[in-house]
Amino acid sequence: MNLTEQEWDAVRRHIPAPPFKQKRTGRPRQPDREVLNGILWILRTGAQWRELPKSYPPYQTCHRRFQEWVKQRVFQKMLRSLAKDLEKRGKLDMSECSIDGTFASAKKGGFR
Repeated sequence: MNLTEQEWDAVRRHIPAPPFKQKRTGRPRQPDREVLNGILWILRTGAQWRELPKSYPPYQTCHRRFQEWVKQRVFQKMLRSLAKDLEKRGKLDMSECSIDGTFASAKKGGFR
């Protein structure tokens, strides 16, 4: 499942421009939208980076861009922007929201 045009339009402004001017040598830069689709696939499935399907850019590219964007707080900016938009449209009450990224892994042998 990839981003729709509407979804892409909502988040694209938070993605920073490339840190360097495109050189004439080497591989061309992979499009941000395709890389973001790959990153979202990983986050949605919980798969390892090397398991990223071939329909997305190389997993190394997606992982590298993911690390860059985390350092630049791109995902944090996207999430805040989307939440504010939902709140403005009456679809979200921020006083009743929380995000929890913790999880508990299952141990061999089950619960004791």
